[in-house]
Amino acid sequence: MKKKILFALMMGIITTGLISCLIILINTDLKGVNFFKVWGKSWFLAYVIAVPCILIIAPRIEKLVDKIVKE
Repeated sequence: MKKKILFALMMGIITTGLISCLIILINTDLKGVNFFKVWGKSWFLAYVIAVPCILIIAPRIEKLVDKIVKE
């Protein structure tokens, strides 16, 4: 279980960090925008949402994939 929690935490950091950064860069020209303030807030919110989703949804998706691949 520790491995799954650590995986979720690390995966959450990487994916939410990259996605929030890219979305902010795409949607703003950064004029008048404090990038790190906006990114930090977006990253935090995404992370708080993503980690529980990874922990709850990932096992179900893994079972579904196993079922699909076996058939």
